[in-house]
Amino acid sequence: MGTVGIIDKAKSEGRSILTEVESKQILGEAGIPIAHAQLAATREEAVAAARKIGLPVVLKIVSPDISHKSDVGGVKLNLGSEEEVAAAFDEIVAAARRAQPQAAILGVSVQKMARPGVEVIMGMTTDPQFGPVLMFGLGGVFVEVLKDVSFRIVPLEPRDARQMIRDIRGFPVLEGFRGQEPADLAALENMLLSLSAFVEGHPDIQELDLNPIFAYKDGALAVDARIVLT
Repeated sequence: MGTVGIIDKAKSEGRSILTEVESKQILGEAGIPIAHAQLAATREEAVAAARKIGLPVVLKIVSPDISHKSDVGGVKLNLGSEEEVAAAFDEIVAAARRAQPQAAILGVSVQKMARPGVEVIMGMTTDPQFGPVLMFGLGGVFVEVLKDVSFRIVPLEPRDARQMIRDIRGFPVLEGFRGQEPADLAALENMLLSLSAFVEGHPDIQELDLNPIFAYKDGALAVDARIVLT
């Protein structure tokens, strides 16, 4: 199912929030490097998906009613065996039901465990006056504690993407601060430009989050994604 089909299906079901699996499918089609996730409705499907993707994997709860998955015990990382995957499926679904008994649970998403990198975040919000605005910052605690982010109005020019990354106070972290490997800045710039083009082409998207994105010395990969429709 293509981007328009996924958006139409959500709207016909009265949903404004796309699942992680749907969000990633749409963003992958838009050329954004993303850790694809497969939906598994049962324990058996989760094990089969893990076998196909290759261990180790990550499992996350998939529910249109749960946006902060880790807060409800809905995420299990680095599962290295099929037994661990089966047990994690049961634990995640049980934890989510305990935390939000009313939530509709579609199953879990199964994705390859990504190698860690420097965590960054990209997002989009719709400003009532200016329209879509892109955001960039360091991920993890940096974004929550320091609020170290930069903004630009869509559409972005290449120089906007370049400046946006360099505007944050934490930019030295991306240059390889204290012996860390430097991030591939060109890959991050291209990601911002792809995101800008994607947002511009889909006015029915109200907000979007890619958090975290792992920035490597040779590319970048978004491991979680969330899209909200108007």
